[in-house]
Amino acid sequence: MKIRIAIDLKINRVVKYFILVDLALLAGWGLIEPIFSIFVVQKIAGATLTTVGIAAAIYWLLKSALQLPLANFLDRRRSEKSKLYALIFGLLVLAVSAFSFSLITTITGLYVVQILHSLGFALYVASWPALFSRHLDKDRVSYDWALDSTAAGVSAGVAAFFGSIIANQFGFGAVFVLAAVFSAISAIILFFAPDLVLPRPTTASTKFQDHTPANIGH
Repeated sequence: MKIRIAIDLKINRVVKYFILVDLALLAGWGLIEPIFSIFVVQKIAGATLTTVGIAAAIYWLLKSALQLPLANFLDRRRSEKSKLYALIFGLLVLAVSAFSFSLITTITGLYVVQILHSLGFALYVASWPALFSRHLDKDRVSYDWALDSTAAGVSAGVAAFFGSIIANQFGFGAVFVLAAVFSAISAIILFFAPDLVLPRPTTASTKFQDHTPANIGH
């Protein structure tokens, strides 16, 4: 199965798919952001605003602690294959963690899901930029990064608006399920995108091409 994108944004196909991954992922988590603290206080027995702060601290501190060693581990592997697999795994972890929020009933459960949440985004941070930067369009590096930032920002902003409406109309569970779906879609894009990162082998031994533009870093 192959996914083809016909929209001409004057960017190469690989960059286009990675922007879609970012867009889908941040749309999903953008749904959660405006309702998260309210969900914790209203739906988890014994939770207070302090609980929200501890949950946020767990996520940010653990994500920060994990992403550097993960990035260092992936940098020691020359092929893009390990980074691609780490990215797909991270996106699937984020899908599971988003869905798990809908099952939380205790403060301990909240903290456990936040640990899973931090692992997923640590894998994402360690792998997505590395792959994206290797495939940037020559002489359009700033444009590619700005386009991704714009797409991600619009996606997250629109999702934040609809996340509050969905939670109000259908409950918190619907928001978390949708966030999980969007996170899973971001992984599926990578599963089915044809020859996205890993080129087809041309010899008996598989070789992975380095797509880094020659002028990057000079």
